[in-house]
Amino acid sequence: MAFVRVAPLMGKLVKETLMHRTASPPSLGNLAGLERTSMPSPVGELVLVASPRGMRAVMWPGEWPVGTDVPHAGGSGRAAAILAEAVLQLDEYFAGTRREFDLPLDPVGTEFQQAAWAELRKIPFGETISYGEQARRLGDSNKSRAVGAANGRNPLSIVVPCHRVVGANGELTGFAAGLDAKEWLLGHERGGQMRLV
Repeated sequence: MAFVRVAPLMGKLVKETLMHRTASPPSLGNLAGLERTSMPSPVGELVLVASPRGMRAVMWPGEWPVGTDVPHAGGSGRAAAILAEAVLQLDEYFAGTRREFDLPLDPVGTEFQQAAWAELRKIPFGETISYGEQARRLGDSNKSRAVGAANGRNPLSIVVPCHRVVGANGELTGFAAGLDAKEWLLGHERGGQMRLV
């Protein structure tokens, strides 16, 4: 089932159609020790979650799991420091001065998901590959659907760049924040050559 929301992109309001996730939002795993913060961005308000070991999630508006109680960062502990650095690096990314993220990561996922997400981190800034190519790089070109499902569960959007994976024909497909946000991120990485629909 689809729904429509109005998404702020670069100061313009863009109407986009989103598909409900077939699965729940990415897992945060054990909540003990987690802290969160939020930040504005050109693609909407982001919620960042970290453990003392690393970034656990970068979530889009509406992705926050209902009933999840994770305190807002405010302390001087390791999770709060990781979140502060993540906000700084994401601000630099959106300003066009950062092309790679240098953050400790602590995502929750299966062994296959972790492998798929590790492969995402190898895709260079401003470039794209297909789901089939990502599957080939993981050792089995027949697993493009499984790769797509794993990418769909990526809890670290932008930092682990699942937006850099496209359909076999180059078409934009599947993205938790909607295709307009994916198009904006790719356009941003290619020097602002983007079109808003």
